[in-house]
Amino acid sequence: MPKGSNQKLKLYHLSRIMLELTDEDHYITMAQILEELARYDVTADRKSIYDDLAALEHLGLEVKGEAVGRSYHYHVVNKQFELAELKLLVDAIQSSKFITERKSHELIRKIEQFASRYEAQQLNRQVMVAGRVKTMNEKIYYNVDAIHAAINDNKQISFEYMNWNMKKELVPRREEPYVTSPWALAWDDENYYLIGYNANHQMINHYRVDKMRRIKVLNEKREGRAVFREFNPAKYAKSSFGMFGGEVTDVKLRCENSMIGVILDRFGKDIMIRPDGKDHFITNVEVSVSDQFFGWVFALGGMVQILSPADVVKKMKETVRRVQTAHA
Repeated sequence: MPKGSNQKLKLYHLSRIMLELTDEDHYITMAQILEELARYDVTADRKSIYDDLAALEHLGLEVKGEAVGRSYHYHVVNKQFELAELKLLVDAIQSSKFITERKSHELIRKIEQFASRYEAQQLNRQVMVAGRVKTMNEKIYYNVDAIHAAINDNKQISFEYMNWNMKKELVPRREEPYVTSPWALAWDDENYYLIGYNANHQMINHYRVDKMRRIKVLNEKREGRAVFREFNPAKYAKSSFGMFGGEVTDVKLRCENSMIGVILDRFGKDIMIRPDGKDHFITNVEVSVSDQFFGWVFALGGMVQILSPADVVKKMKETVRRVQTAHA
C-alpha cells in the first residue's frame, strides 16, 4: 500500500479524529477511521491502527472498542475534561464581566477543542445565554500579566486609572500616574481587582484592573510587607461591599432568622451567631462602612438592623434621610 504524504502526522491526525468524532455517546468504526485518515492523505491498514490506538493510550488518550454485531465501534473514554466541566468553564467565561466579548468567543473556541463536535454543539448553546455587560478593555489580559510580573519580582507599579465621563469616554482620573505596591488580585462582583499598599497614605487600596492603563513595573521594591503578612484577600473582599472602600468596623447586626442564608453567603460560616428571641439572631461582622453597605442593609427591607456602633447607626439614619429627601 503506497504511503500518503502525511504519514509522519498519522498519530496526530488519529488522535484528533478520535477526540472530535467520538465521545461517550458517539462511536466510529474501523472503516470510518481509515476513511477519515485518508482525508488527511494518511494511509493505514487495520493492524497498524490497532498499534496506533495502543500508542495513544500510552500518551494518555484511552480508546475503547466495543463489539456491535460483526464489527467493532471505537470511542474515547476518560477525556481530559468531562462535558459538564467544559460547560462550567464556558458559562464562567461568558458571564465574566472582565473578559471582553471577542476574547470570550476566542476562549470558548479553544475550549471546544477538548470536546467532540457533538459536545461542542452543546457548548455553543451555552454561549447563547450571552447579552451580559462585558468590559471593553482588550488589554486587561496584559494588565494581569504585568501585575503578576511585578508581584513575582517584588516591585512597585505605576499606572493611569480611568473613569467614565459624560461622553461615555474613559479618561484618566488625574494627570499624574498612580503608584502602588501590588500584593494580590481579587475577584468580586464579577470584576477583577488589584489589591495594593499605598505608602504615602499607609493604607491598603484596590483598583479595577479593567480600568487601569499604561502599567509600568518600577525599580522600587514593594512596601507594606508587614501589613500584608496577615492579609486575607477573601476576608477583605467580604468586608468591602462592591469593593467600595471605607473604614473597617466591627458592626453588630440583628437579623430575622430567614436572613441566615443571606448573612452566611455574605460573610462566611466562621462568624458567630447567637439567638435573640424566637425569631431573630445577632451577629458581629467586620465591614467597610460605606454607602454601599448601607444600601445593602436597606435592600433587605428591615429584616437586618444595625445595632452598633452608634456612629454607624447614625450614618445609616442620615443615609436614609438623604435618600428620602432626594425622592421627596
